[in-house]
Amino acid sequence: MAAAQEERSPSLDDCLKLLKGERDEQRLAGLLLVTKFCKNDDIVSLKKVYEAVGTHFLDRLFRTGTGSGDGVDNRDVYLQLSVTVLAALCRVPEIASSVDMVSRIPLILEIMSKGITTNMLEDCYELLYLVSTASEDGVMTLINSGGLRVIAPQMSDLPDGSHAMEVAIKILQLLVSKLSGESMNIECFLELSLVVAAVARQFAVLHNALKFEALHLLSAVFSSEYSALLHEPLRSMPDNNWADYMRTGIVAILQNRVAPSEKFHALILAENMMSILGEKWLIGGVKLPNVDLPADRCLLLVLESSHVEISVLLNDLAYKKYEAPKNNSTAEDILLKQRYLPIMFSLVEKIIKYISSAGENEGTLTDEAVFQKVIKILNETVGAVLEYLRDAKEHGIKKGNDLLASVRVIGSYLAETPVACKEQVQDVLDYMLSVEGEDESSPFLSTCFLLPMLCQITMKAEGCKLLAYSRGDIAVVECLIKLIERSAESVDEDGSVFLACDTIMNILLKREQISLMSEIYTFSSLLKALAYWADRSNDHSVVMTAASICSLIFDFTSEDALLKQPNFNSSSMDSLARLITRSLSSCGQDMSDTADLLEIITAGYSRWIDRFPTIMKHPFEQ
Repeated sequence: MAAAQEERSPSLDDCLKLLKGERDEQRLAGLLLVTKFCKNDDIVSLKKVYEAVGTHFLDRLFRTGTGSGDGVDNRDVYLQLSVTVLAALCRVPEIASSVDMVSRIPLILEIMSKGITTNMLEDCYELLYLVSTASEDGVMTLINSGGLRVIAPQMSDLPDGSHAMEVAIKILQLLVSKLSGESMNIECFLELSLVVAAVARQFAVLHNALKFEALHLLSAVFSSEYSALLHEPLRSMPDNNWADYMRTGIVAILQNRVAPSEKFHALILAENMMSILGEKWLIGGVKLPNVDLPADRCLLLVLESSHVEISVLLNDLAYKKYEAPKNNSTAEDILLKQRYLPIMFSLVEKIIKYISSAGENEGTLTDEAVFQKVIKILNETVGAVLEYLRDAKEHGIKKGNDLLASVRVIGSYLAETPVACKEQVQDVLDYMLSVEGEDESSPFLSTCFLLPMLCQITMKAEGCKLLAYSRGDIAVVECLIKLIERSAESVDEDGSVFLACDTIMNILLKREQISLMSEIYTFSSLLKALAYWADRSNDHSVVMTAASICSLIFDFTSEDALLKQPNFNSSSMDSLARLITRSLSSCGQDMSDTADLLEIITAGYSRWIDRFPTIMKHPFEQ
């Protein structure tokens, strides 16, 4: 007798017949068969299944599984089957975006929060991802239903590199892109900090495509409008391993051959980590199993990569601005690169800050060779920025936030090493002092950024000559006047005010050596500002600093000459007389910290008092 025919495998048609059956048992059997087709993205077949079973039966099955329908047996089985089938059907965009599917999001989140099997959790994530990506209503419903609150605490429990982790990361990428600062509260930031910590681990331990998805999610979080509000929750994390995971992941990206865009994302993370935990985060061993990372590896990689990025960005910007054909795409590309540049500059500034205080920090650079390598890279980076500014100078461009940011990073470096790149600095100093930000009506911030360097170089006559030759003395005077005006609203300006004062005093003390051409109009405005500054202050150092500068200015002018200035009157002269009187009243008192300033005032008094009758008539106590 012939062998029995092999049993025929169920087909899609068999499945559809069961789904259209009159009894629930038939439909359930049909749905079980559907799971055989779920693994294939056969949109046509899935549409036929959805049409055959109908939404009413799917709803009843789902409610039964969640405990809100008739019957009590095998609820877990019904729920698993229901979620698996719904997740499969959502591969059809029209089904995923339907009102029925969107309305199930709150229930899916409720199921996830109760503790379910790994398989069911994966199906829940799959369903949420497909529904939320299919329509705006889907993602907003996920946000408004507390999707972040449910998903965030689960992240640390998901297996490394699992499908559930992959889909969860994709969901969070979508949520982060839609969240706004106004809609978030402290709970949201705490939840996001949990996400950052969990995803940082994936970023460190994985070596596949999911590593880059983790990188993109972390970069999106730290590039968001609300990222600064995450800093404190992250600093307060009880487990600091997340910071080591971040360093490990960043190093892996920067030391391997990956696309430049991926390295840029890694540098965004590095910049934020230093903002959160301080520059010292760059240095130190990693306390993670199976990770051997030299203490200075992260510092060198971040600095080298920043140098490369800055050089490329500046070259591209210069070409796009001055040589490329002008069109809309060029303008958009310029704006994009101008947004990237401050991030790279911020990294370099933070490294400069760290290196400058290396002797004060624990766990700092001890290898002289590494230290010299860092200095070499910083010199090359600053040289590239100076070249970019020289290019802008030649093209007559003085306004731009990219130019202002360039001056700032140069100022940060020259504050620590004033003689670095000396010839290049001399070539563009006058230009740097003329640079304006997009929102400025005249140069101000550029001078502020350079004040630490200017204060140091003007301690010598050579530096004073350079500054005077660049008309930098006028720039500093105008900057000081603005700083004094602003100091009435903010004490944060005080440091810059004193730097500007010291710079001007250095120049005035060497006035004869450098043949300073004094502009009486500008200095008359400064005299008024200094009197105003001292009038509002009870700080003895403010009074003495202001009076000493006034005394040095009086050496080359007179009361009559000042009163001829349109911005100066007898009231202004009275204010100056009060200032000089206050400063001289400290004679005979123990004011050792301002003794040198008092000497400048008293020595000057004998030279110019005959030309200032108002001050001469003003009594003071000795």
